[in-house]
Amino acid sequence: MRPLVLLALLAVVHTWPLSVAPASRSLNHHADAQLLEWTLSWIARAIVQQPAHLFDGNIFAPEPHVLALSDPMIVPGLMGAPARWLGASPVLTYNLVQIAGLTLTAWAAWFVAWRWTGSSGGALVSGALVPFNVHVLARVAHVQATHAWGLPLALYFADQLIERPTSSAAIRLALVIAATAATSLYGLTFACVIVGFTALAGSSRWRRLLAIAAAGLAGIVLALPVLWPYVQLGRAGATRPLDVVAAFSAKPAAYVTGNSRWYVWLTGSAASDELQVLFAGVTALALAAVGVFASRRDVRAGAGSEPIASEARRTVRRRIVTLLLIGSAGVLLSFGPATPIYRWLYDVALPLRGLRAVSRFAILYLMAVGLLAGFGVAWLTRLARPRWLRLSIAPVALALVTLESWTGPIKTEPFTGVPPIYSVLADRPAPVMLVEVPFFPADAVFENAEYVLNATAHWRPVMNGYSGATPASYRRRAEAFWYFPRDWAIDAMIQEGATHVMVHLDRFDERDRQDIAQALPKRADLRLVASDARGHRLYEIVRP
Repeated sequence: MRPLVLLALLAVVHTWPLSVAPASRSLNHHADAQLLEWTLSWIARAIVQQPAHLFDGNIFAPEPHVLALSDPMIVPGLMGAPARWLGASPVLTYNLVQIAGLTLTAWAAWFVAWRWTGSSGGALVSGALVPFNVHVLARVAHVQATHAWGLPLALYFADQLIERPTSSAAIRLALVIAATAATSLYGLTFACVIVGFTALAGSSRWRRLLAIAAAGLAGIVLALPVLWPYVQLGRAGATRPLDVVAAFSAKPAAYVTGNSRWYVWLTGSAASDELQVLFAGVTALALAAVGVFASRRDVRAGAGSEPIASEARRTVRRRIVTLLLIGSAGVLLSFGPATPIYRWLYDVALPLRGLRAVSRFAILYLMAVGLLAGFGVAWLTRLARPRWLRLSIAPVALALVTLESWTGPIKTEPFTGVPPIYSVLADRPAPVMLVEVPFFPADAVFENAEYVLNATAHWRPVMNGYSGATPASYRRRAEAFWYFPRDWAIDAMIQEGATHVMVHLDRFDERDRQDIAQALPKRADLRLVASDARGHRLYEIVRP
């Protein structure tokens, strides 16, 4: 329990000041945070009220399966559901889920390192490195990044099947694969890479390889209800072209680029692109190198002073080789189409066609470095003399890796709640189909994120939306709706089935704002329902 508490405190430190005021501070300067706040809230609502339509969210209406336009987030959504049911706001729920995700990922890494090294200090350093690296902290707004607990656990249970194939280990691996798939498609892909390289490094015995393959397949079968909407999207042609993937791939310089306070102080600069922040840290890399070196010795880190048996020595070396393979694969795949192997895999591995930000494969490298560093700390701790030095190695290493990765205080902004005017929509008699304006062009679809969060206050269908992909219907509508309040733009809204329009006067430029404010009261096809001091005006469309 003590390691879990300490790792939770690290999550608080790395997310400060959000962590000390989760109800009133937000990451809403990031459009993805607002999307994920909606996602978690939608899951909490739909899982009780309409579980058969879990993927049919109320954005991009009336498009079906809109949850599948991004990662599913089912498991984080279920984690946050009790808070939402008890009345927590979408922002508070999201913040609690984020802190919980970081803590669970840290605990999973701690667990693996502790079981593999026998060193509590080494395990704590691994627990501090795997979730709290500069790449994850650069994209702390993403639930997908903070809820990476499935990756170290998939590694551990696959390794258990190499050690001794048992039904319990196979069931655990299947459940981890299924839970990872129900959280993130990126995570599922990463877990498959981990399991594959664990099998490759670990055994040539068919029985053990078959046990791993069967467990992985069982996990995917369990996740089929979640994965099926993505299969349907893929069949409909929703893929990422290679030129788009290339734009979201890592560059070699990313692996020496950071944005922590220590890095900025040392270099005088910080990366602005979160996808190009992949520096593992000087301390982490040094400890990982020690961990690799330790695997060549005749003693097992943390196992005592006596030489270990040849079988145990082979086990340690196999695990080190597994981590080296996984880390190397993560680096190679993060470069995307810049490498021939990725272009080949893109043609033969269909799931890769749905991934855009392939620089995220680097999380495999960062996980491998974090776990190898645990081996390094364990080995140094065992060899250190005198006792005071032995006791100080892990705390000093933990402090150093924390200082090297700390990016705080993280950027936040106040959250005072969804504007109360949206509650009017919740009370309107059906049918209601909302359009919010400005209705942004497809290349600025992220500007709709505010509307997506606001949709949690009424849960009525809204034609606006924001997600990892943009439906063709939105692109078509934007070509006309962008020109609101021109006659033909309102005619297009009526033809698409809109019943209400929420006008955000504050989001128009000053000249258009004045013209629109003067023109709207004169229109016979718009009836004012409500307005507020923030510049929101809700109109009902009066059909001819």
